[in-house]
Amino acid sequence: MNTTEIRESKKTLELNDVQRSILVGTLLGDGHLETQNGGKTYRLKIEHQIAQRDYLEWIYDQFKEWVPGGIRSRVKKNGYEYVLFDTCTHGAFRFYGQQFYTDCTKHIPELIEKLLDPIALAVWFMDDGSWKSSHHKTFIIHTLGYTKKDLELVQKVLKKKFGIETSLHAQKGKYWRLYIKSESAEVFRKLIEPYTSQIPSMQSKMGNTKPKQ
Repeated sequence: MNTTEIRESKKTLELNDVQRSILVGTLLGDGHLETQNGGKTYRLKIEHQIAQRDYLEWIYDQFKEWVPGGIRSRVKKNGYEYVLFDTCTHGAFRFYGQQFYTDCTKHIPELIEKLLDPIALAVWFMDDGSWKSSHHKTFIIHTLGYTKKDLELVQKVLKKKFGIETSLHAQKGKYWRLYIKSESAEVFRKLIEPYTSQIPSMQSKMGNTKPKQ
């Protein structure tokens, strides 16, 4: 696709509800919005290790009309191979850039109660979550990049919107992980499993370690 075709195709692009939810989830997690013009337009960048290619492809399938360059791969200095894609730069991402970033620092927006839905929560978990253990039988979201104040806001939203009880576990005195309390584990699972079940590489995060018969 040449530059003129890309420019014309961008005029017809509009985020649908599923794309908006995935966008919120991945911005809570590993996704990034980048701007080169002071926040007038942004592009979305998604990157995961090669072992999670099926997950990246699932996101790509939802955004492929936004991705003129398709999926590509690269090997980082640490020797690990990653797959990634970038969307085109577009004004449709501006609202989310304004909500999630202040001076290039990502934070949880005040509007998270309005923005967070089951798809967004599932994507956040697939980006940053894990199964606690077969003993504890619950889930963790590794939220080490956020402040305690940010995460206390999320705790209130999870309880109010979904009835999910959580606690914060301190890491090294200044970082925090979001822990789904055991009594809420099945509520959490049922909420996100319609989406995680579509992606084989996510099954270990859900505690589904036994091969299917």
